[in-house]
Amino acid sequence: MRARPAWLTHLMRVLALLALCTLALQIVFAARIALMNVIDPQSTTFQRSEAWRLLVEEHRIAWSQTWVNADRISPHLKRAVIASEDAGFSDHGGIDWDAIEKAWERNQRAEDRIEKLKQRQPARPVVAKVVGGSTISQQLAKNLFLSGERTVLRKAQELVLTLMLEALLPKARLLEIYLNNVEWGEGLFGAQAAARHYFRVDAARLSVAQAARLAVMLPAPKRFEKNPGSPYVLGRSATIAARMGDVELP
Repeated sequence: MRARPAWLTHLMRVLALLALCTLALQIVFAARIALMNVIDPQSTTFQRSEAWRLLVEEHRIAWSQTWVNADRISPHLKRAVIASEDAGFSDHGGIDWDAIEKAWERNQRAEDRIEKLKQRQPARPVVAKVVGGSTISQQLAKNLFLSGERTVLRKAQELVLTLMLEALLPKARLLEIYLNNVEWGEGLFGAQAAARHYFRVDAARLSVAQAARLAVMLPAPKRFEKNPGSPYVLGRSATIAARMGDVELP
């Protein structure tokens, strides 16, 4: 039998090692997620990266967060966030393929409009607004474990982590972890910190209107925190409040 070339043998060993390392990493992720059934995560990768950014760029530490159990978070906020961010949260398996497809189509149309505008006005700087189709579970997977870079490998890892979260944690626990760690302003994380900061009440006492306003802020909290009572926020929050009655909590 003809001997295998040395370079091919070396390549196969490298690929086998990479596969083994990838599998080991997934096992570590799965173990960490399983532990979240009984242990509250104290921080996320996103929170730590934000704290580091503020320390390096602005020479200050900004991190306001207080964990509260699910029964100390207003049902109004739970319904508002689901209505705003992921209407199918209680039913899907972590990934809403229809929402992803619709977001991709909207982004393609936006890019086409931008290209036509650039041809007509080449000197005018224009940036297309990217629309996301991520579910609450996907957002949680990204915030808990991943960096903010946009690569195919990172997106693939996000999908794997999302499926792990859905398989190893009940929906109610996923929502509890999400609401305790999501960003609501620069250095402001979680429902309790947001409720105290914007309305001077505990997360358990948020009204329908207050919960809807917080939910509206989630896609761009750093932008909306500058004017949380803007006409857009108030108008959009009224829409979210009207949808909340149709939301079934997990």
